[in-house]
Amino acid sequence: MTDVLVVGGGPVGLLLAGELRLAGLDPLVLEAADGTERHTRRLGLRGINVRSTQSLRLRGLTEPLARVQREMFERLDAERGHDSADPAPGHRLGRQLRSSKVRGHFGGLMLFEEDTGEDVSPRRPHLLKPHLFEQVLLERASELRVRIWHDSEVVDVIDEGEAVLAVLADGRTVRAPYLVGCDGGRSTVRKRTGILFPGTEPTMTGRVAVAEVADPDALASNPRGPGGMVTVSPLLPGEISTMEFDGGPGDRTAPVTLEEMQASIRRASGVNATVTNLTAASRYTDNTRQAATYRQGRVLLAGDAAHVHSPIGGQGLNLGVQDAINLGWKLGLVVRGLAPESLLDTYTAERHPIGERVLRNSRAQVALMRPGPQVEALREVLAEVLAIPAAKRHFIAMVNSTDIDYAPGSTHPLVGRFVPDLDPDIWNLVAVPLRQSRAVLLDLADSAEIRSAAAGHSDRVQIITASSASCGELAGLLIRPDGYVAWACATADPEGLPDALTSWFGVPAEAGASTAAAHR
Repeated sequence: MTDVLVVGGGPVGLLLAGELRLAGLDPLVLEAADGTERHTRRLGLRGINVRSTQSLRLRGLTEPLARVQREMFERLDAERGHDSADPAPGHRLGRQLRSSKVRGHFGGLMLFEEDTGEDVSPRRPHLLKPHLFEQVLLERASELRVRIWHDSEVVDVIDEGEAVLAVLADGRTVRAPYLVGCDGGRSTVRKRTGILFPGTEPTMTGRVAVAEVADPDALASNPRGPGGMVTVSPLLPGEISTMEFDGGPGDRTAPVTLEEMQASIRRASGVNATVTNLTAASRYTDNTRQAATYRQGRVLLAGDAAHVHSPIGGQGLNLGVQDAINLGWKLGLVVRGLAPESLLDTYTAERHPIGERVLRNSRAQVALMRPGPQVEALREVLAEVLAIPAAKRHFIAMVNSTDIDYAPGSTHPLVGRFVPDLDPDIWNLVAVPLRQSRAVLLDLADSAEIRSAAAGHSDRVQIITASSASCGELAGLLIRPDGYVAWACATADPEGLPDALTSWFGVPAEAGASTAAAHR
C-alpha cells in the first residue's frame, strides 16, 4: 500500500521520502528521468547552509556530507595540481571554504563569523556539487528502502476526495491518500492542482558553462564589468558564469551555444574575450514566485514547486531541505491517524512566511549585482554596515535560516526556535530518537509531574530524564522531530505541556500508557 506519492526524485523529493519512511510510512517516488543522468545534470556548487546542516545532523547525515565534500575538494586540488602547501587561489579558497569562519555571502559581499575559539562544527555549512548532495540522499533513501519509479513522468493529478490519483505519461495510474509535488519550478503538480503562483518576471539572464577562454586571467581580475558580471570559478576547472540585466532570456530551455556564451562574456565584461571550446552550459534567471498555499486538499508542494527565485546565495535548495524536514513528520502522524488533518495546515503557516523572506532577500541580492555607479556606492555603504558586528550577525542569520522563529511572541523565548546547543552527554541521549525522527521530551528537573503529563504521548514522544549545569534554569524541553522547540519551562511545573503535546502530536493514548524514560 502506498501511503504518499512523492512526485520528483531530486534532493527535496529524496529527503522527504526518507523522512516519511522514518515516520512509519511507505512512500513512492515518481521520477521522470531514467536514473542514469539525473545526478550529473547541473553545474556549479550548492551551499548547504547552517540551519540545513543542523537539520541534517539530526538525521546523522553530516558525516556523509563532510566526507563527500572532503573528497570533492581533494579531487579538485588534484585536478589543478595543487598540494597542501600550494598558495594558488583555488587551493586558498577551498581551504577557506572548509574553515569555520565563512557563513555565506549577501549579493557577493562575504560574511565571516568572528573566531571565538569555540567548536563551531555543528554550525559549519557545506559546499557541494549538486549531484554529490543528491547521491548522499539517494544512498540514505536506499538504506531506508524507499521505492523509486524512474521513467515515471506525472502528467496529471486528480484529488478524488479520499485519495489522490497520479496519471503517468505512459497511461499508468497510481493512488495514495496524499501526494507531494517536489517536481521543480515548472511543477506539473502545482499547475494541475490549480494552485496560484504569483510573483515577478525575470530582470536578468545568468549563464554558466564549462568552457575554455583564451585569456581567463583578464576576466578573473575584474568580475564586475560595464554590462554585468563575469565570474571565473577559482574552484571548478573551466567553469565560467555571466550575469546580464537584460530582462531575461527569450527561451531559457534552448541550448546555449559557444557563440552565445562568448557574446555574453564580452557584453558583461567589456573584454574582447574568445571562447575556444564549450563543453556544457545552462541559463538561469531571477524569476521570483511563490505558491499561494503549500497545501490544497490532499496535495502539497515542497521545494521549487512551492517557490522559485534567483540562485544567488544558494538559498533555494536550503528552503527545500527545510520544507521536507518540516513536512515529513507531520504527514506521518496524519496518515497513521495519530494526529488530525489540521496538523498539515501548520506546514503552510510555518513555511510560507519563511519562503516570503527568502524571496525578498533574493530580490535584494540581485539588485546589488547590477552594474553602475549607484549600485557600486550602495555596495560600499552596505559593506560598511556589515562591519558592524550586530548587523553582520543579522545577515549571517538571515542567509543561513538560523533566525527562523515559528512561534514569535511565545511565552518562552525558546518555543518556535531550533533546539539550542546542549551538553554533549545530553545531546548524545537526545540524538538517538531524533535520528529516527521521533519527538523528545527532555526532563531536566527529574520531575514526575512533567513525565506524567506526557505519559499518554509516549508512543510518539521519547521521554528522557537528564541533568546538566549547562542548561541553566531550563527544566523541560519538548523538541519536535524537525528540531524545533514546541514547549519549554524554567520550573518543574508542566503547565502548557499537555496542550503542546496535543497540538503537535494528537490526542493522548489511553490513560496508563507506559512512560519510556531514560535516566542517567
